[in-house]
Amino acid sequence: MDDAGVDGRQRDRSVAADDDIEPPTGFRDRAVASDAGVYDAFAAEGPDAWRRAADLLDWDRPYETVLDDGDPPFYEWFPDGRLNAAANCVDRHLDERRNQLAIRWFGKRGERRSYTYLDLHREVNALAAGLRELGVEEDDVVTLYLPMVPELPIAMLACARIGAPHNVVFAGLSAEALATRLDAADSSYLITCDGYYRREDAFNQKSKADNARLRADGDLAATVVVDRLGDALDVSLGADEHAYESLVDAHDGEMVEPVARDATDLLFVMYTSGTTGRPKGVEHATGGYLAHVAWTTRNVLDVRPSDTYWCAADIGWITGHSYGVYGPLSVGTTTVLYEGSPDYPDRDRVWDLIERNAVSVFYTSPTAIRSFMKWGAEYPEGHDLSSIRLLGTVGESITPKAWHWYREHVGGGEAPVVDTWWQTETGAIALATLPGITPMKPGKVGPPLPGIDARVVDEDGEPVDPGEPGYLTVASPWPGMLRGLREGDERYRREYWVETEDGWRYRTGDGATVDEDGYVTILGRVDDVINVRAQRFNTAELESAIVGVEGVTEAAVVGDGDGDVVAYVTTRSDVEPDESLTTAIGEELAREVGDLARADRIVFTPELPKTRSGKIMRRLLEDIARGEEFGDVSALRNPEVVGEIESSVRKE
Repeated sequence: MDDAGVDGRQRDRSVAADDDIEPPTGFRDRAVASDAGVYDAFAAEGPDAWRRAADLLDWDRPYETVLDDGDPPFYEWFPDGRLNAAANCVDRHLDERRNQLAIRWFGKRGERRSYTYLDLHREVNALAAGLRELGVEEDDVVTLYLPMVPELPIAMLACARIGAPHNVVFAGLSAEALATRLDAADSSYLITCDGYYRREDAFNQKSKADNARLRADGDLAATVVVDRLGDALDVSLGADEHAYESLVDAHDGEMVEPVARDATDLLFVMYTSGTTGRPKGVEHATGGYLAHVAWTTRNVLDVRPSDTYWCAADIGWITGHSYGVYGPLSVGTTTVLYEGSPDYPDRDRVWDLIERNAVSVFYTSPTAIRSFMKWGAEYPEGHDLSSIRLLGTVGESITPKAWHWYREHVGGGEAPVVDTWWQTETGAIALATLPGITPMKPGKVGPPLPGIDARVVDEDGEPVDPGEPGYLTVASPWPGMLRGLREGDERYRREYWVETEDGWRYRTGDGATVDEDGYVTILGRVDDVINVRAQRFNTAELESAIVGVEGVTEAAVVGDGDGDVVAYVTTRSDVEPDESLTTAIGEELAREVGDLARADRIVFTPELPKTRSGKIMRRLLEDIARGEEFGDVSALRNPEVVGEIESSVRKE
């Protein structure tokens, strides 16, 4: 395989087998998935086993073929079936739960709005009718540039209703990024807003959208503008710009027949950066994607209509698409949307919302959990969180320490914690425990889900021995997989696939180990390695060792270009960084990884610079360590911390 190597001394930091945690008996008895035979059934039936997922949906034309694998790696799922994603998320629930809440929204400044399934149906139809009036037709790509407001999922569903693929661009991205994505998606329609709040400040989103229009190569046929800020920001509408409220009001009460789409038709495109930094337009098809997210929402996250469910991810990212909108609405539950940050106006905001809304399933990232740990257990413990019956994590590896803290202080020591691995490209969860069936191993994401043929292999494509590092690959197609790239078939093959004697294999780009029970530990991207005195180490390995030190909540390790290791470390708010902590970190690195891995410099910082999706900006930290200039940081979630880190490094 042509990926960068994963070598150096790797270490299995997860708990031993005798520390496996079985699903609680009470949970197992009521779990959606409680029959361990599901693994054998999927193995015996092959692709046909995914009928279980497809049959969770309503089809306008029933499918007969489950998988067409005649032109690998261009696989097609349920190719002869037709359906509509919006109808599956809204219309089909009206008979049983028209008055049940579909969306509960909480705004940055204390606002709240609720939509029943009937309310959601009405507004989705009105917007769909308005978009048609503006000229949007089937297969036209509509770009959505909105913060976490209800109009965003409504616009997604309205687009799906009329067969127009959507292209959601995260609201925090720049005008240049929006222009690039408008052009790359060949999008002639834009839905944006006047602005949004970041803590106390109002930001002009319309201005960024206007700048993007000037920079984009193509002309926009129409722009729809949501009034988010009211009197706080006055924006003017130009030619071919339309107020969202006026457009919806003009079509209130109209019903738009859902457009039946081929299962292989495009539902949405989402741009994600590759290792080169060039954005890739990942395309997801309607049938396979929706079937996979519905099945995993029910069986992995154990969500049912009676739940109040909260996926804390921004809808601008794939997790928000799959498990903030399409997954929960396809199974008919109540989904919570929150516009604010977890520490605003207070650090107990998340726990207050969980308590007030009796949230039963909470899905968030290890990045957020580490922040919660840093702030202190007194915040969750100050609230009644007894409504929670399942916790989930997504986005990166979670350490055993964070896993246990999450379960103890948020889940009451009883709730299962489902650690999940998947990607924008996989569309839906691919590796995880089934919480009513398989034991949990803190620090290990779990085995592949039934029907997912994930393998950890060496550079020759051969399975690695238990505990040995390798490459995480998927050896057969799965329903939620991307159908291709906007940039064409050649880049799709080159970026993701390798042909072997046994067939085509999908390359995830992640390094991993696997234990004797088939549980996978993700080591991070295979290009996230640093040279340490002629040895190569995966950064996740070093960072995991540092976080294992009492009082440390987060760490990022980079090389400074001269062969030295620089560790950026954050601690709990009640821990004072001092010489003893520095010594403890060095000793832990030596004990868990080896003397060669001791950090040459340790920089304590109150926060690490992160993108809006919670990813640590290691390249920026590397630039600081090397004393090099770094670029614009305004798109970071916390740009103010960069100057503090740079000053600390200069002092060192």
